[in-house]
Amino acid sequence: MEELPEYAERVLDVTEQIPPGRVMTYGDIAEWLGEGGPRQVGRVMALYGGAVPWWRVVRSDGTLLPGHELDALGNYRAEGTPLREAPPGAEGHVPRLDMKRARWDGGGGGGAVDDAHI
Repeated sequence: MEELPEYAERVLDVTEQIPPGRVMTYGDIAEWLGEGGPRQVGRVMALYGGAVPWWRVVRSDGTLLPGHELDALGNYRAEGTPLREAPPGAEGHVPRLDMKRARWDGGGGGGAVDDAHI
């Protein structure tokens, strides 16, 4: 197996720390690491993310990853990740993540974001 680039290892390490039922955006991870940006994190996840809980790294608007919606949705429901049901007119009626409730700030040793700030 080829050795992962250092940046990829760091992105995957952060991904593994996101607690079940919580998410971080691509940009959140880049900010947490202090380098790169959402596109770089997305590239790492596309190339190497299959072995980590990839569904916990999301778009900032809460839409589910195209082509992986059903897999992600099954994981979100199993973990109790807060979702917002899609409006009746939405294409495919796929829910979105409730970003205010699901987003994790990386604090608290794996716990929830401080609800007082939500």
